[in-house]
Amino acid sequence: MTTPANSQGRILVVDDQAANLRVVGALLTRQGYAVTTASSGDEALARCREADFDLILLDVMMPSMDGFEALAALRNAMGNGRVPVIFVTAAHDRDLLLRAFDAGVVDYVTKPFLPEELLARVNAHIGLKLTVDRLERVAREREELVSLVAHDLKNPLTSALFASELLLEDQCKPERVPRYLKIIHESATDALGYIHHYLESRHDSRRGNGRARASVTATLHWLLQRYEVQLEATGIEAELHLPPRDALVAIDERVLRQVTENLVTNAIKYAPGAPLTIAARMGAPGYWQIVVSDRGPGIPAAHQRDLFKPFTRLTEEEDGISSGLGLSLARQIVSAAGGQLWYEPRRRGGARFIVELPEAATGSAEDAAEASEVEGTAAVQRE
Repeated sequence: MTTPANSQGRILVVDDQAANLRVVGALLTRQGYAVTTASSGDEALARCREADFDLILLDVMMPSMDGFEALAALRNAMGNGRVPVIFVTAAHDRDLLLRAFDAGVVDYVTKPFLPEELLARVNAHIGLKLTVDRLERVAREREELVSLVAHDLKNPLTSALFASELLLEDQCKPERVPRYLKIIHESATDALGYIHHYLESRHDSRRGNGRARASVTATLHWLLQRYEVQLEATGIEAELHLPPRDALVAIDERVLRQVTENLVTNAIKYAPGAPLTIAARMGAPGYWQIVVSDRGPGIPAAHQRDLFKPFTRLTEEEDGISSGLGLSLARQIVSAAGGQLWYEPRRRGGARFIVELPEAATGSAEDAAEASEVEGTAAVQRE
């Protein structure tokens, strides 16, 4: 039996006496706990397979399976010792209590118990368990945030470093200096923008909202302009295929740039010297696709299933700052915006990544004109 409550924690009460289950269940429920009861060790095992608990109150003297046997079975079923267990026993045997602590019990209550004593012990161990869980959750979120920020800063900082190294070369052509300086400035601006984006609204930065819109045409032009120098340095000839009309997709503009630049930088890294095509086209009804295709070696079939797993690297010979997070994060971002990201091998060799996103709801004419404004310097081929 489970008693729902505005839960301060979930407690499993195990006792072979129905009267004890009623008394303890009612007492804990009044304190705001969500209580589940079990009348045997076997039933307790079944309840633990159905739900997670923050504390287990376990009677020692039960037929068929006593408290020690039930404890061992529960530990094995849960796979860890994280859930605190309090023994409830009528025995005052010192050796039994020592054996209980050796088995992993955190505390005990003797029958007949005082309600105040039972609640004090339960509150203490539930509070400790929930505090530890909360600290671990904060630590995981902080670690995730550090990984996300580090990954998203890598591309703009790499662009700035690349342009600055070209400026420092003795043979740097004077007419190219303004272009390199512009790359450094734009990359630094993007890096600061990512930081502000996370600090202000980390969750919204990866989901977009009803007002978030990005121009597909503007994004494709930005990609070619931002990575023009790297593409040239790696011998990659890039073609840009724009849609017959500009499209607005339902995702934040900066977030769409994060996703698509990850695909372009992967092509630069893994397919140097191979032709690259960046295109946009209609997808499923109400969706637009951005397609990044190269004629490099492609992804071996054995690695394709792991492409979008976190911390998976495409090759063993990675640069020292590659985390293997790029494609995994890109898919999460696209999925959160209601779209899809997938990989397709090309018949004559090469890789093709497709980003499909829902078309944004049409706003005011002024907003649409602003979103579709494009400054392009590269040659454009229209499909």
